[in-house]
Amino acid sequence: MRPGRLHAHPAGLAPRAGRGPLRTLNPTPRGLLSPIQTLRAPCSGLLPHRVAGIRGPPGFVVQGSSGEWPYLTPQERLAVVSRVRQAVPKDKLLPAGAGCECGRCVADPRGAVQRPALELPLEAVLTLSQHPNIVGLKDSGGDITRLGLIVHKTRTEAFQVLVGSAGFLLAGRGVCACGGVCVLANVLGAQLCQLERLCQEGRWQEAQALQLRLIEPNVAGTRKVWIPAVKQAMEWFGCHGGPCRAPLRPLSEAQLEELHRDFSINGWL
Repeated sequence: MRPGRLHAHPAGLAPRAGRGPLRTLNPTPRGLLSPIQTLRAPCSGLLPHRVAGIRGPPGFVVQGSSGEWPYLTPQERLAVVSRVRQAVPKDKLLPAGAGCECGRCVADPRGAVQRPALELPLEAVLTLSQHPNIVGLKDSGGDITRLGLIVHKTRTEAFQVLVGSAGFLLAGRGVCACGGVCVLANVLGAQLCQLERLCQEGRWQEAQALQLRLIEPNVAGTRKVWIPAVKQAMEWFGCHGGPCRAPLRPLSEAQLEELHRDFSINGWL
């Protein structure tokens, strides 16, 4: 998700007891969800997602805002979800992004939420938290006061609040957010899972030291050149990021050097 925006997530994150005969939902996540990248061959055809053997995160997000969904046709979007569902172990959560070129926030009977590119007023969040199809929200803005207030105000609802950035995952845990959806997990997934464990075990000094080393790599992959940076970093860490779809372009030499520096000065490369 782009920084500074607030997004409601699809259903499938937690059960909503007594809120209507809508559907059976997956268990509540308590930790990290990794928004995976859309892989494609140089000819722009879709590649199968190789995530079946991945352990650690309790789930993955397919076609989040870092998944290049605006550059996919409707048929390709369905194909991506189908392939990922086949590859992801059945015990992993798999929320699928339902974003489209629409300014409204609509929850249909299947629980999909179209996400507006704006910061929702607190009153709107509280109203949405009572909707039977909206079971959670991801906040990418980084305002910890606001995040904590949302957690506090929705504490009587079966409503999950997750942070949307590895840059303030520790701070979010400090105000009782239940986990995070962090694009940096594509690159430093084991380290983010470790941060989650440290928080759960109350080892706050170790968690703080690790969190500080994650901030610059996270900024490099979310606030500077975003998707191309994430895909390039994945290649450095032994994963296959693959090329981006036009109009996104590969990193320039200067951007490559800056990205490498952001990871290396924090001890990751």
